[in-house]
Amino acid sequence: MEVRIFKPAKTAMQSGRGKIKDWIMEFEPTDRAMPDDLIGWVGSADTRKQVTLHFHTKEEAVEYAKKHGHTYTVQEEKTRKIKPKAYADNFSYSRLQPWTH
Repeated sequence: MEVRIFKPAKTAMQSGRGKIKDWIMEFEPTDRAMPDDLIGWVGSADTRKQVTLHFHTKEEAVEYAKKHGHTYTVQEEKTRKIKPKAYADNFSYSRLQPWTH
């Protein structure tokens, strides 16, 4: 069974980074989604796509996948470069371009 191990990105709907600390393991879909004729909802017989496992480290997730006989794919973490900024920098004398409205 194929699983994917990754660290989630920060959602666009929040400014904090609280839910991106853990590593997540998800099962790859094995059955295609089909629309229901009566209701029109999209469904599948694959119930494993509803399962997400959370781990503190990547090594724990890989160890779990090996222990249970899953083949895994690890997507490496993308680090974010945070540039410290201050509002006062808009008005500093060392600014390269003049500040305009």
